[in-house]
Amino acid sequence: MDTIININSLSVSFNNKSVLKDIDLNIIKNKITAIIGPSGCGKSTLLKTLNYMTYEDQFANINGDILFNKINIKEIPKEDLRRRIGLVFQNPTPFPISIYKNMVYGPVYYGKKDKKSLNILVEEKLKISGLYDEVKEDLNASALKLSGGQQQRLCIARALSVEPEVILLDEPCSSLDLKNTANIEKMLKNLSDDYTIIIVTHNLSQAKRISDYTAFILNGELIEYGETQELFTKPKDERTQEYIDGIFG
Repeated sequence: MDTIININSLSVSFNNKSVLKDIDLNIIKNKITAIIGPSGCGKSTLLKTLNYMTYEDQFANINGDILFNKINIKEIPKEDLRRRIGLVFQNPTPFPISIYKNMVYGPVYYGKKDKKSLNILVEEKLKISGLYDEVKEDLNASALKLSGGQQQRLCIARALSVEPEVILLDEPCSSLDLKNTANIEKMLKNLSDDYTIIIVTHNLSQAKRISDYTAFILNGELIEYGETQELFTKPKDERTQEYIDGIFG
């Protein structure tokens, strides 16, 4: 299978406190990869490092390499990298402007000016997120007036508006109810035909439902990585089994 991201011997520390330790991980293109593990194990740091955010932290020390389409991310202009690898945070972060302006912000920033093309893009991405029918009459309303679930779907649609290759999601459903969680999970399954998705989640049932591959991280170390069904039913490491069984975490 084609890999789109290759993580080689990645270690990250902050103020000499180790957070990630010698991570080797290959992300498969157009699949959903779940990253699981207890709080504080380094999951979010890994996600932010893929998006180059960690490199901008003055207290971070980073060793190892991350290759995106076989190119070291340090050699890719930061703005280009973040267009191609989008990040959606745990809490919805819509801009305090209209729904429409949220959606066109990125494309306009990257040079898309044609009004007709922008309108088509807004409709297309909002439909993908399952949000269009709910907001099509209110595109000029403030995005902050949307519900939490709607705001999160808007943020995912906004990330899609610049046509990324990879979407990183950090606990995107942690503050949502069951209905909104189901909506987002359905959307992510549909998106994986065209995008590579990496999702950090504490919800083991969610990881089992939607991911093709799962990586288990503990105390900054990659303990196990493989096809989701196999990892959950026949884990190779005792610590993986204990985490799945709820003995810790």
